[in-house]
Amino acid sequence: MIVQIYTAQSADEALALAELGVDQIGLTPTGVGLPGQIGEETAAEAAAALRGRARSVALSVETDITEIARMATSVRPDILHLCGEVGAVGPAAVRELRDLIPAGMQIMQAIAVGADGDRALARDYARVADYLILDSYTTDVQGVGAAGVVHDWSRSAAIVSDVDVPVILAGGLSADNVAAAIAAVRPWGVDSLTHTNRPLAGGGFEKDLDAVAAFVRAATNVSVS
Repeated sequence: MIVQIYTAQSADEALALAELGVDQIGLTPTGVGLPGQIGEETAAEAAAALRGRARSVALSVETDITEIARMATSVRPDILHLCGEVGAVGPAAVRELRDLIPAGMQIMQAIAVGADGDRALARDYARVADYLILDSYTTDVQGVGAAGVVHDWSRSAAIVSDVDVPVILAGGLSADNVAAAIAAVRPWGVDSLTHTNRPLAGGGFEKDLDAVAAFVRAATNVSVS
């Protein structure tokens, strides 16, 4: 089971997550007010530090594929995570984006589970993306994800059965519920943001390394036949 953790806010924090066995480490290089956002230079340092240790993932909520490609070229993550508003960057645009980003960089497309037409969208995006990430949706945060709540896992399970690309399950996952989520959905990987954070005085957060370690153990000890 692949474990993905968002969001590292420095190269040192990213490396600490890798030491705990995290396979894919999320970075949030933006200035639009997303949780744990960092500058592109910091994100690039973290992506470089992770090479050979874990895969780096950088998200974008932008709608202009030229701007998305510019960020991807600046940060150079292993995986570009597209999680803008539902339908803002359609499958045809994702196909165009492939020609704009560095060779070898993979694309992960977020699907808002429970949104109208989620299964049809997932099938369409699976034709142009390397991975799908099935996430919860809230109007409190721009784009798809960072909601901190679970969604209907039966819908996620249906999407997993519909598509041929690897699928990561996200949305309110913690060490307490990840085993049940894996059993219900049978994804390729699982993701955690909110429930592996430690709030900081005055706002913001850092990763709770004990919570991350517990999440990794819970996720990787599940036997899926």
